[in-house]
Amino acid sequence: MKLSIVIPVYQVVDTLPRCLDSIIGQSFRDWQLILVDDGSTDGSSALCDKYVKQDHRIQVTHLKKNSGLSTARNTGVEKAKG
Repeated sequence: MKLSIVIPVYQVVDTLPRCLDSIIGQSFRDWQLILVDDGSTDGSSALCDKYVKQDHRIQVTHLKKNSGLSTARNTGVEKAKG
């Protein structure tokens, strides 16, 4: 794996599909996508789970409560392998 992509997710149910579909649609295929749901309550969490089931390169971590952007990024970086 050459590239790890970390995306903090918080209350973005309306824009998340466009973001994820764009990444999935790229011609470069050797990547890992790490979604870190930072306690979303708007359906973003379920949407992350849906994408995980569709593509083995995507993984999600659900934080129990909103902990902020830095915590979400750091959580994702800890799981990065690329």
